[in-house]
Parts: sequence; C-alpha cells; structure tokens
Amino acid sequence: MLLSKRTRFDALRAFLPTLLLGLLGGSLAYWAGLPLPWLLGAMLATTLPSLAGMQLRGPGSARKAVLAVIGVMLGSAFSPDMAGDAASWMISLGMMLLATSVMWAFSFWFAHRVAGYSVETSLYAGIPGGVSAVTAMAMESGADLRIVGLTHATRILILLLSIPPLLDVLGHVELGMRPADSASWLWLPSPLDIAWLLGSGVAGIGLGRLLRLPNAFLFGPALLSAALHLTGLTHAVVPPSVLAIAQVIIGVSVGIRFGGTPLTAVAFNLWMATLQAAVLLLIAVAAAWSIHVVTGYSMAAALLANMPGGAPELSLVALSLGIDPAFVTSHHLLRITALMLLMPLMLRAFRRLLA
Repeated sequence: MLLSKRTRFDALRAFLPTLLLGLLGGSLAYWAGLPLPWLLGAMLATTLPSLAGMQLRGPGSARKAVLAVIGVMLGSAFSPDMAGDAASWMISLGMMLLATSVMWAFSFWFAHRVAGYSVETSLYAGIPGGVSAVTAMAMESGADLRIVGLTHATRILILLLSIPPLLDVLGHVELGMRPADSASWLWLPSPLDIAWLLGSGVAGIGLGRLLRLPNAFLFGPALLSAALHLTGLTHAVVPPSVLAIAQVIIGVSVGIRFGGTPLTAVAFNLWMATLQAAVLLLIAVAAAWSIHVVTGYSMAAALLANMPGGAPELSLVALSLGIDPAFVTSHHLLRITALMLLMPLMLRAFRRLLA
C-alpha cells in the first residue's frame, strides 16, 4: 500500500511540469482572448515541445478522474423538458451513423491504398472515434501502434484547431465566453449539490464498468448524472473553475500524444494523417448541414456531434461553449458503441476481402 501511494505521488510529481506548462498556455490564451483558451492553449503549449522531441509526462490516473468530472458535467446538460426532442434525435442519430460509415470506409481506403498501411493498421487508424478503446484493441492485432496512435492524435488536434474558425463562419456561437468576474471563478455549489455530483461520478464509474461501456470513466458518470437531472432529482452544475482545469488536463493529454515522435521521423505519417483528417472534416460538415436541414438542430451542435473522434474533447467543447452538450454527447456515445461492436466483424471481413 505504501509503495502504491509513493508510486502515485512520483507519477503526480512527474506530471507537474506538464500541468504547469498547460496552465501557462491556457492562461496566455485566456489573456489574449482566444476561443476555448484553456483547452487549446494547453494543447498547443504541449504539442509543440512534444514534436520538438521533448518528453512530457501524462496525467496518468488523473485523466480518468477528469473524465469522470466531464461525464458528470455532461449529464447536467440533460433536463426533464427534453422528451419532446426524441423523434428529431432518432433521425439525427441515424444520419450520424450513416456519415460515420462513410468516414470509416474512406479512412480505410485512404490508409490502405494511398498511405500503404497494412489491413490491420488501416482499420484501426481509420476508425472515426474511440481512440482509447481502439488503441487497446489494436495492441492485440498486428497493427502498427505508432501509426494508429499518431493518426488519431493528429485527427483530434486538427478537429480541435478547426472548431473556432468553423463556428465563427457559422455565426451561431459566442466563442469568447468567460465568467464575468472573480466571483464566477470562485463560485461553488451547495454541499448537497456537491454530494450529488460526487456520487454521480463515483457510482457512474461503477455503472460504466458494469455495463462495459466504451470509455466507462466518461460515459458511466454521464449516464447516471443525466438520469438524475432528467428526473429532476438535482439541478447541480459543476463550477467554472473545475471546467477550466478539466480543459487544461484534456488539452495536455492531446499534446503529449506526440511525445517521442520527432517531426523528422514521422513526417510522412503526419502528412497522411492530416490529409485524412481534412477529408473527414469535410464529410462531418456535410453531415451536419444535412442534419440541420432535416431536423432543424443548429449547425454548430450537429457539427460537434458528427466530428470523427475525440468524444471527451468534443463533448467538453460543447459543454464549454453551451452548444447542446446533451445532443453532442448522445451522438458520440452511440458512435463509439457501434464502432466497438463492429470492429471485430469488420476486421475479419476486410481480411477475407483482401486475401
């Protein structure tokens, strides 16, 4: 037990420079008035040193705790008056699954035929979502884990960097939203609300594991928190300061994925991943426009819901900007669940087809 505590303390101490770097990047971005400052500032502050060859330590188990916090925050976006949206949601979810299948088909073709990767590598690198689960499954196959991880990390990076200009073009979202004053940063929920939020997080993790949900630390607390808010048992929300810290840790988690991969050594893979991500982004925009026309949902919400991957990151963006986080989270949960169920079947099918 003592050794375990010491190991955790050492891991936390090793992560401290990364966290400080992320906080510095987020603070500078916030001071400069940039959109999504804590997320994008922390991400860029760690991505650039990582690409330069610097080894930065990740948050380790702290990221799991942050995922649970994000899940609780996402669940708080659900409310009892959302029942009337069920029909439109079903149509949107179906259209999202169709767009996801197009993305996956293109990604596999591009990775295998254009980039020249193996069937296993192309399949796992091309799946539009669920990077954590995909990486774990890829370890049991013959896929090149370096290419799989780099492709997903590059895609998430490009998606997050593209959000501000895309939403600015759409014109439906105020990207510069901040708490008005120091009192907003220091605000805390009541003790009862804090108990509800903590209970949702802890019990939600157990629920996610029991149901074997993809990314159980995120979607388990989100489901339980959503149930509590949908039934009206609580209206508790997470304070802005906690949301900002969550953005910083998620931002550095993206940035450090490029660690140990000097730019000169992976230039070709980065170029292929960038081209692939650009086309997937265009497909997501087309899908979002179609959903907007058919269902009437905002382009901004439909776009975040259809972006291929990065469920914690994109759901956090929706929450931070107030872009219907319940709608966005539901779409990403269904997408990842469907992809995880289909992955083994698709792998066998592609092997037979290309044999």
